[in-house]
Amino acid sequence: MTASVACIGECMVELREGSDGQLRRGFGGDTLNTAVYLARLGIGVDYVTALGDDAWSDEMLARWQEEGIGTRLVHRLPGRLPGLYVIQTDLQGERRFLYWRDSAAARHLFDRLDPAELAAFGTLYLSGITLSIYDAAARAVLFGALADARSRGTRVAFDTNFRPRGWPDRAAAHAAYAQAYTIADIVLASAEDLALLYGDAGEAELLRHAATTEIVLKLDHPACRVLHDGAELLVLAGPVKQVIDTTAAGDSFAAAYLAARLRGASPEAAARAGHDLAGIVVGHPGAIAPRAAMSRPADPKELNA
Repeated sequence: MTASVACIGECMVELREGSDGQLRRGFGGDTLNTAVYLARLGIGVDYVTALGDDAWSDEMLARWQEEGIGTRLVHRLPGRLPGLYVIQTDLQGERRFLYWRDSAAARHLFDRLDPAELAAFGTLYLSGITLSIYDAAARAVLFGALADARSRGTRVAFDTNFRPRGWPDRAAAHAAYAQAYTIADIVLASAEDLALLYGDAGEAELLRHAATTEIVLKLDHPACRVLHDGAELLVLAGPVKQVIDTTAAGDSFAAAYLAARLRGASPEAAARAGHDLAGIVVGHPGAIAPRAAMSRPADPKELNA
């Protein structure tokens, strides 16, 4: 794989509610979180989105650049604003999201982006949330761009990250996910996402693509199934010291998995790296853990040991 990644999606203003009801502001979004962790792991990564021309959008752009994320494909839309969400967490660290994003700038990315620019990257990463923010016409443009890039040697990684509120038309979600499964080289899924989207048929729907797709299925206990080149294995997660906030657990897992695979690690070793980083991230509030909490990028020889 070529170690250049473009993450496509949306970053929003994040308000995290504390136990006293006070709100603390940050920024987050599933594919942006993955981009941050990829950059911290030493992978060249760009973020592909649209922002407004407001002060918060200025601050987002500056933060991403400070993290080492490329921003040449971040389009600024006059008069638009970023979306906003609130995170509430229970005593076990499980989170609940409340969204205000219907008129967010990111929804209008394809008013400005030249889809052919996506073919310049070695890997394109997107999620189910990415698909949900676009209308049918924009999704068609996106899928066309993914197919074109893939025909030129780019690999596509898709995270199933599913939020029911983003898909009022469940049939549209099924159609979009079916296209994503077909076009993806790597699918990072969770049993929870599949159950929400398909019910009991979710796992079978995904595994129909196992012959042609590298699949990582995170289970409802600390483990994942990895299917690759006709082989299947179970990779257990190590113990986690403390769970404070599960926000971005899946996003960080995806970053560590992709970073390891880009460096030549096996899928099994990449899954272990994903579990390890997610275990660090859930021990901190919010989507982005402090940089100091992350260990150095692992050498492929160590990952495969």
